[in-house]
Amino acid sequence: MSKKSKTKSTDLGRALIKNRFGHQFRRKVHNDTMLHTTEIQDGYDWGRLNLASVTEESSFHDFLRTAELAGTEFQAEKLNITFINPKSGVGLLSKVQQQEMESKHKEHRDMLTIPRRPKWTTETTAEELQRAENESFLEWRRSLAKLQEEQEIILTPYEKNLEFWRQLWRVVERSDVIVQIVDARNPLLFRNVDLERYVKEVNADKMNMILVNKSDMLTEQQRKHWAEYFEAEGIKTAFFSATMATEDLKKVQEEMNEEEGEEDEDGEEEVESENGSEAETETKEKASEAKTNTLSEDVKQEIEKFKASTEEVHKSLDQLEDQFKSIMQKAADEVELHKMLKKNNPKVLTREELITLFKTLYRGKTFTPGVTTIGLVGYPNVGKSSTINALMIEKKVSVSATPGKTKHFQTLFLDTDLLLCDCPGLVMPSFVLTKADMILNGILPIDQMRDYVPPVNLLCSRIPRHVLEDKYGIIIAKPIEGEDEHRSPHAEELLLAYGYNRGFMTSNGQPDQSRSARYVCKDYVNGKLLYCLAPPNVPQEEYHVFPAKTGRIITEQQLPSQQQRAMRINTKTSSNDIDKQFFAANNNQAYVKGRSNFPHIRVANDGSLVSAPPTEKPWRSVKKERREKLRKKFSHLDQH
Repeated sequence: MSKKSKTKSTDLGRALIKNRFGHQFRRKVHNDTMLHTTEIQDGYDWGRLNLASVTEESSFHDFLRTAELAGTEFQAEKLNITFINPKSGVGLLSKVQQQEMESKHKEHRDMLTIPRRPKWTTETTAEELQRAENESFLEWRRSLAKLQEEQEIILTPYEKNLEFWRQLWRVVERSDVIVQIVDARNPLLFRNVDLERYVKEVNADKMNMILVNKSDMLTEQQRKHWAEYFEAEGIKTAFFSATMATEDLKKVQEEMNEEEGEEDEDGEEEVESENGSEAETETKEKASEAKTNTLSEDVKQEIEKFKASTEEVHKSLDQLEDQFKSIMQKAADEVELHKMLKKNNPKVLTREELITLFKTLYRGKTFTPGVTTIGLVGYPNVGKSSTINALMIEKKVSVSATPGKTKHFQTLFLDTDLLLCDCPGLVMPSFVLTKADMILNGILPIDQMRDYVPPVNLLCSRIPRHVLEDKYGIIIAKPIEGEDEHRSPHAEELLLAYGYNRGFMTSNGQPDQSRSARYVCKDYVNGKLLYCLAPPNVPQEEYHVFPAKTGRIITEQQLPSQQQRAMRINTKTSSNDIDKQFFAANNNQAYVKGRSNFPHIRVANDGSLVSAPPTEKPWRSVKKERREKLRKKFSHLDQH
């Protein structure tokens, strides 16, 4: 009897595969000359805006974009691989290099611009305008690339997508006041002076303003320094904190909810008391009716007129009192606003104060009749969306810690005469010393950084050792012998201690430095590790003072041996320890050309040498040592 065929059992699977994949058209042509029009995505997908923020590119895409902008041909070059020492200041500039870069920044500050929208009229077609915008944008990028090549200046990885700049142009054109939102910890990095020039080029009546967000991280004296600095620069500045505003709103809502619950309880008690007093009121009304029936009709009319007049007097008095209170409140608000408009106030404004400032800030002709439009512009992750949500009370704009969350400009009516215009977060070109500075300022996403050593080295150079140890409850390895005792810790020293303390270990049993670096950098960006840069006219040491050490001092020798090995602490004795041991001991032996063992010579009590009869050779009575296995001899090297 023959074997049963297995075709019946596999027919269903093959039929499903053919039904799903069998009808696809297999294209073997490598160019687009033989493709049908329906196979080319030139419909809905082609018409959509390309609103993906492009600040970080791979080496291949960066090479292609550079070749396109420079208009020249390039030859391939092999990668030059260099090995670096992790226990060194990788990514940090020396003081001389830093001074040279700062002098170059001051010299070429005027060359750092943003792209302008080309002039157009009603007769310009959409294709001509788009072509002009592309040409001007490419010319702008060529000028920045030329500046980098000739002057060897490092620029921030600015926004390379034209669609984001088109959103900025629209916001500037339709806004009456352009507000640049900056981070209070480093306002000058997030301020773009050329944007203020471009606003005046579009319309001289438009107004520029700086809103210093996250001002709760600064002290009052620090805010005074910045208010005086921007006052000397001639630009209006206000201080605000979106997190504080949202917390205050939450507290007010909780209090209102508690009051409503108390009112409900009081209402139930009043209902019970009213039911008990209904009988008393009915008896009183009956008695008053009996008295009024005995009076004449003229007297009744006079009494009613008198009651009506007294009620009118009470109403008019209440209205006058309300009007007086509103006038006094307006007068007080106008006095405060006059002070705020006349001079930069270091006070952190509340939500209501910021709204009144926006309403009274602009007095000229508005773009929209009867409505003041406030355009909010700034870098990613400085708090634009959070500020709008705090002003609108409820969530109107999505918030994310990743730069580039907002992709379209949005208009929101805060009041009948006040309109907010939110622009997508733009990484504008600016001078920077290192790329690590951009990561620590939240401009570039931390989760996408490839090299974590330079940012952590820069963090360690800014935050003292004792602050890191008190914040995380760790012990960082001290400098070895011969190094400066007061130097800042290296990235490896901090990350090894942090990773071991948090339990971030790799498969090899070593602390995970990459994961630890992301946590530490996020703490710096969120303000848990606070470092604020001073204005140019104030010394940094006087501006930001760190607290003293609060935790108890623990030496490295008190740590467990396993932790010492994981943190790669040098447990070998130093030369100073060897010298102490040598001079502390009483050596009563003779030394002749490196030999210290003389069995037939001994030292007498008076210090003289006394000869003794030679003994037999000491190794005669000792058995030869067995040869140890190498894995036992070097087992200490395998410990992690």
